[in-house]
Amino acid sequence: MKKAPLTLILWVSLSLGAAWAQSPTGATVLVKSEDPAAANRSLANEARAAIDRGVKWLLEQQNAEGHWSNPDFPALTALPVWAIVQGGSPDQEAVDKAVKYILSCVHEDGSIWREPKEKQKGGGLSNYNTALCMVALHAVGGAELVPVVQKARRFTAGSQHLGADDYRGGMGYDPETGRPYADLSNTYVAYEAMRLTENIEDLRKSGDPRADLDWKAAQEFLDKIQQKPSATNDDNAGGFAYHPSESKAGTYTNEAGEIRFRSYGSMTYAGLLSLIYAEVGKEDGRVQSAFDWATKHWTLEENPGMGAEGLYYFYNVLSKALAACGQDALTLKDGSRINWRNELIRKLVGLQKIDPKTGNGYWVNESGRWWEADPVLVTSYSLLALEVALK
Repeated sequence: MKKAPLTLILWVSLSLGAAWAQSPTGATVLVKSEDPAAANRSLANEARAAIDRGVKWLLEQQNAEGHWSNPDFPALTALPVWAIVQGGSPDQEAVDKAVKYILSCVHEDGSIWREPKEKQKGGGLSNYNTALCMVALHAVGGAELVPVVQKARRFTAGSQHLGADDYRGGMGYDPETGRPYADLSNTYVAYEAMRLTENIEDLRKSGDPRADLDWKAAQEFLDKIQQKPSATNDDNAGGFAYHPSESKAGTYTNEAGEIRFRSYGSMTYAGLLSLIYAEVGKEDGRVQSAFDWATKHWTLEENPGMGAEGLYYFYNVLSKALAACGQDALTLKDGSRINWRNELIRKLVGLQKIDPKTGNGYWVNESGRWWEADPVLVTSYSLLALEVALK
């Protein structure tokens, strides 16, 4: 029997409205959700109004050449396109201009990026840019974009690090650097892009081999950065670090004198989602322990472990990870239950800033780390998170 595609499996999970809960023994189990499967009508209307304001604001920011924000990084155009298309905007002219710009960044090997005017670590960020651009082009659709996405998939598959070291299975900034390196942020966006565009492989011409990642190696990489239980401190167990030798949240020394990495919110949700993309079952201890960490550290006031840094990236990946888990209700460590979709919608609607001249809305982070001082980037993150929460 042919195996069902992962995208179908995730859709079925969402449709069933399942939920996680704590058993009397403390284990995480999958149960039928008793909470409403979606935000209530009034809250949903607020979310749609915020999305409408955000999409209109983004459309106002588009450059005449079709790009948004910094033209050196086409991902900063791909994210608005993705958000606008997902939000149901009818502005085809804006989308067409953006697609034309993205296509101008395509290289012969299928990668989609530009050489930045100012040199930086990671070069042209070919992995980030290619991954996000292929998702945006796939979301737009059209027969003329099929070969572009297929070539981008082949480039991404060829960029997976498969050396015999701690980075095996992951993705780094730029394979052209020739150095073994992979981190979870680069890895998650590549895994997501390959899953969200996988059905385009069915459109390959006869004799053209399919392109895909080594998902077994992907599991190996994720295993190296997920924090294991400690004999003396399990507060970080189940969460994720940034890569095998670093956590952006730092380290701590446990009672046994061992130096261990701290888990933090954005990477834990990225790790949880990546495990699901890598076809690790929900009953698997790796998924359950990541989910446990997330519920024990639930908050929308900060990116747990990082404060305001990367806050909107956190909201964005949180929405996708929890949706992929196929549940709406969370049981928190104090025993209370919440509907995460409703909570996230309330938070993002409340954080939207309104332009007094136009009445349109945007988001921006006062903490500028990881480019979150750019309102185009942050608005795109927020719109995508709201769109996921509504669905």
